[in-house]
Amino acid sequence: MDIRQGEIYGKQTPSRFVMYNVLKVHKGIVTLQNIDNPLSTFETTNNKLTVSGYIRISQTPFVAKESLTNKKLKSKQKLMRCPYTLDCFEERADIERPAPLISDLFA
Repeated sequence: MDIRQGEIYGKQTPSRFVMYNVLKVHKGIVTLQNIDNPLSTFETTNNKLTVSGYIRISQTPFVAKESLTNKKLKSKQKLMRCPYTLDCFEERADIERPAPLISDLFA
C-alpha cells in the first residue's frame, strides 16, 4: 500500500470512529496525527497500519479552521495548499470533514 502525506486514515474503536491525518512518511515510517486531538501523534509502519485495521478515508488533506492555542499551533503542520481548495474528485473542500464511507461508521 502506498501511503502519502496529507491522506486521512480511520479506525473503528468500540465507542467511535477515529480519523488520523498522515503528517509524514519517511523510510517506511508513517507519522499519524489524531484529527480531533492535534497533540496526539504516533509513528507506525506501513504494514502495521494495514494489519491494525486502518482504512483510507480520503486522499485530500483535512484542515481544521477553529481557533487553536499556542501548543496546538506548534504541533500543527504547515498547510500545503489553501484550505478552501475544492477537490472535484472528493467533492469537498479541505476544511470539510470527509464523508463517511459506510453510514454507520460515524454513528
